[in-house]
Amino acid sequence: MEMIPVSSSNIAAIGFDESQSILAIEFNNGRAYEYYGVPQYVFDEFLNSGSKGKYANQNIYKSYSQTKIR
Repeated sequence: MEMIPVSSSNIAAIGFDESQSILAIEFNNGRAYEYYGVPQYVFDEFLNSGSKGKYANQNIYKSYSQTKIR
């Protein structure tokens, strides 16, 4: 999965696997998580949001199942 660097105080990069609806988030502290069942439009909104952390808090962290991958 290609990771896209983003400008955020907590998030280093995000990636999306459209075929499996998996969103990956890599944090500045080195941790990384995958979120499952994420629609394309949520990734698009996340990528284009002014505040990545705020968007993730409101729309991703508590809305989708996740696994810590690193």
